[in-house]
Amino acid sequence: MSGYRTKYQTVTIGGTDFHIQSLKDAQQYHDPEGEAERLGISPESWPLFGQIWPSSHVLATAMHTMDVQGKRVLELGAGLALASLVVHSRGGNMTVSDYHPLIPTFLTENLRLNQLGPIKYQSADWSRTDLELGQFDLIIGSDLIYERDQPAILADFIDRHSADQVEILIVDPDRRQRSRFCREMQELEYSYTMSRADCILNSGEAYKGSFLHFRRDEATAGLTCH
Repeated sequence: MSGYRTKYQTVTIGGTDFHIQSLKDAQQYHDPEGEAERLGISPESWPLFGQIWPSSHVLATAMHTMDVQGKRVLELGAGLALASLVVHSRGGNMTVSDYHPLIPTFLTENLRLNQLGPIKYQSADWSRTDLELGQFDLIIGSDLIYERDQPAILADFIDRHSADQVEILIVDPDRRQRSRFCREMQELEYSYTMSRADCILNSGEAYKGSFLHFRRDEATAGLTCH
């Protein structure tokens, strides 16, 4: 592909191989039309979408066993959308969301590589209301809350796109903003539990982080954030 270099890798999730096109490294920048710049994507952050990060691997593994059949599922900040590919392969009604201009290109190629049918993609700005995006039964994401202003913006976005009964699962590598995000979600009347996501990835790398699990239904009651 002109302007940037790619590689192909195989990631095994629950015994199933997923073939993924990604950027060859995280030191690239290609924005000849200034599209990424207009979206506020800096040269330093431009290549971050194109890697399979440890948190996304953990989320994809969780999606291998979670009940997704027939559910409307939204992945936030999906990047290469590994978790979305897992959900899509298992019969979930999957929508991929992010805002990097190259994500649709990589998503199309990775669907082809894994012989999967079309999937919905929606560019999403968390600070704006998107009436076309709709509401979902399950909202997932990985390593989403790493900037100071993100907890409130993300919580409000999730609330706008949550069905009356909804589950939210976020994999977080113990970022400093985690507690603020949990408080924001509780103020919006979501119940909350946290569990450790520590594990050894296929690469042999040790992952340290947490599952943040939120729920809203008729019996919702706030729980204390840790």
